[in-house]
Amino acid sequence: MSHQKIIAYTDGGSRGNPGIAGSGAYITYADGHVIKEAYRSLGIKTNNFAEYEAVILALEEMKKFFGKEKLKDLDIEIRMDSELVQRQLTGRYRVKDKTLQLQFMKLTNLIKEGFPEIKFTHVRREQNKDADRLSNVAMDLSC
Repeated sequence: MSHQKIIAYTDGGSRGNPGIAGSGAYITYADGHVIKEAYRSLGIKTNNFAEYEAVILALEEMKKFFGKEKLKDLDIEIRMDSELVQRQLTGRYRVKDKTLQLQFMKLTNLIKEGFPEIKFTHVRREQNKDADRLSNVAMDLSC
C-alpha cells in the first residue's frame, strides 16, 4: 500500500543563547498544500532546545490533525536547518547535553507512540523560511 507523504518544516530560535525562544512548524502535503502552521513561545531557552521543541510541535500537531490510526499510513519527513538536531535524531551524533537528552527522550517517546514512517532531513536555511517565520512569531509574542 502506498503511504501518503507529509512534509513538516521545523525551526527553533533563540534571541540570545539562552534567550527569548520560540519554535515553528509548517506542515504540508507532498504537493505543497498547507495542512497546518503552528508556533510555540518557549520563554528563556537555548536555540537547540527550541529546535527540538519545533519537531515535537510538528508531531503533536500531526497527531491532532490526522488522529492516531491515520498516522500509521503516513510517510512523514521532517525537514530542519539544524544539522546538530538532525544528526542527533538520525543517530550520527550522540546527545551529550542533559537538557537536550530530555528533549530527545520526549521526542523518541512521541515517535514510538505512533509515527512508524518518519525521516529527518537537513535543509539549507533558505529552504526553511516558513518555519523560520513561525518561530519568529513565537519569539515576538514572548517579548
